Amino acid sequence: MINSNMNLIQNIISPEKKEPSRDGFGRAILEAGKENANIWVLTADVSESTRTHWFAKEFPQRFVQVGVAEQNLAGVAAGIAACGKTAIVSAYGVFSPGRNWDQIRVSVCYNDVPVIFHGSHTGLTVGPDGASHQALEDMAIMRVLPNMVVVAPSDSIQAKKAMLELIKRNKPAYMRTEREKSPVFTTEETPFELGKVNVYKEGKDVAIFACGVPVYESLKVAHELEKEGISVAVIDCHTIKPIDKEAVKYWAEKTGLIISVEEHQVNGGLGSAIAEVIAENKVNVRLKIHGVYDRFCESGEAYELLKKYELDAQGIKKVVKEELSKK
Repeated sequence: MINSNMNLIQNIISPEKKEPSRDGFGRAILEAGKENANIWVLTADVSESTRTHWFAKEFPQRFVQVGVAEQNLAGVAAGIAACGKTAIVSAYGVFSPGRNWDQIRVSVCYNDVPVIFHGSHTGLTVGPDGASHQALEDMAIMRVLPNMVVVAPSDSIQAKKAMLELIKRNKPAYMRTEREKSPVFTTEETPFELGKVNVYKEGKDVAIFACGVPVYESLKVAHELEKEGISVAVIDCHTIKPIDKEAVKYWAEKTGLIISVEEHQVNGGLGSAIAEVIAENKVNVRLKIHGVYDRFCESGEAYELLKKYELDAQGIKKVVKEELSKK
């Protein structure tokens, strides 16, 4: 049995607080920096946007501003890590890992040095900056790398917990966060463990596996469909790699239908990771991968874009009902 954490999340209909998940990252590195003098932080001329300016103000001697040079950013971080430090790299996800994947692969992963990459402003919710800044491929290109862990937290509290865990792990890792304010619906008591899902709602008809902003949207869907007699499980699959294989198998067997939801291309991300588990274990389940369908997207306000590409609650609800009609 997979334990439920439903009693450890806040009001899913009207959460009291909204803030960007990048804020949780910023708090985590500041807290960790106070406890560990071996932590260094680097960025690419986006310190305020990525929330690394909080660390820079407190520990200027351990903060490196590389400038708009993401390939150099990864190389410098690898060098610092090779000297026995933990290097935390923070930039826009579309540029890091988007522009420095080769340096990440060879200098960081091949050498297995402790560099933790934070991709801020990922997904559709980067909003008006448009396609050039919408990191919708980052999880795919990072999870393929040996020695790399990939995490996509669902709110700012979870982002802080995730980053602190990655720092303790002291190995190569990637965490993506969003620019837009989103509901803070987990609590300080909500468990977080790398590689283990959080079950926020039990269900028997369909299981939604989501990461990032779509987790909260999926909870709203489950609440609405419950009124229609449809039982929807909501699973926060915050760790894309290593994915929780046992959870995938459990919910596949229990419901017979899994729908993955991600603010990412449908190729190579959360849904693909789930599909690999299903194929490797010959699990009898139907899987629908819902996300951005192999396209570049438009510019617009964050939640307008989620609506247009059916990644808000109503869009996810539509997909759930369509898939249930085929069951």
